[in-house]
Amino acid sequence: MQISVIIPVYNRPNKIKRALESVLSQSEPPLEIIVVDDGSTDETAEVLHAYDTQLKVIRQENKGVSAARNCGIEATYGDWIAFLDSDDAWLPDKLKMAREFQEHHPVYHIFQSEEIWIRHGRRVNPRKKHQKYGGWIFRQSLPLCIVSPSAVVVKREVFAKVGAFDESFPVCEDYDLWLRMARHYSIGLDPRPGIIKYGGHDDQLSKKYWGMDHYRIKAMEKHLSDPTLTGDERLWVLDEMMLKLQVLIRGYQKRAKDASELQSKLHYCRQEKEQLLRSGSGSDDG
Repeated sequence: MQISVIIPVYNRPNKIKRALESVLSQSEPPLEIIVVDDGSTDETAEVLHAYDTQLKVIRQENKGVSAARNCGIEATYGDWIAFLDSDDAWLPDKLKMAREFQEHHPVYHIFQSEEIWIRHGRRVNPRKKHQKYGGWIFRQSLPLCIVSPSAVVVKREVFAKVGAFDESFPVCEDYDLWLRMARHYSIGLDPRPGIIKYGGHDDQLSKKYWGMDHYRIKAMEKHLSDPTLTGDERLWVLDEMMLKLQVLIRGYQKRAKDASELQSKLHYCRQEKEQLLRSGSGSDDG
């Protein structure tokens, strides 16, 4: 099992050092480490220079995390690919655990480990809605992202089937990709923690955008345009879209913003669901 590691970074000199050290101190080293510097304008490049002999650094103009990860995928040689966000860190046996899990569960082409959460310097327990699942988890993946980029290991051939990260997504790009993968692949879950996921800092992408459900809805709309979606899968997508649209509409109304486009989408979803139920193409099991 040859694992290539991809780490995208933008203006995080201190955090990238912690992330890199966690990879370099693995009990079983990866095949290669690719760091994609997405146009950093601070001392991040200087920090990376100190590791020149231990990894490959690709520098590009700032295009966003999706473009950085895709650039890394293109540059790798391993038959498996692991991602690490620059603000997270791996536990020392992360890659050893990945090898062991794959050897014991060769059916999986994508799998992830559990994780330890640190928020504002303190360990916290994830909320129930963040619970990870294993197996065919397309339905469970619809409310929000339950696959972590820093925890996942993916066989290269999976990207050839479902595509890479959608570079038009400034956020929720991982939600979009894992949703596509969950349609076609069973996703394994190693119950052992393999990463430390840090949060609460000001440069998290999720803090920059209001109404992230816009992008989750955009991801689900892709599936509604897919003729291979089963009736039940279509109902699951429509139900989740309606929930998210209703939340967004209330937010727009509170801010005195025009919600007519969202209301049109909600009306479409309701009509589509009614037609599916009348035709017997899906089961309304909640």
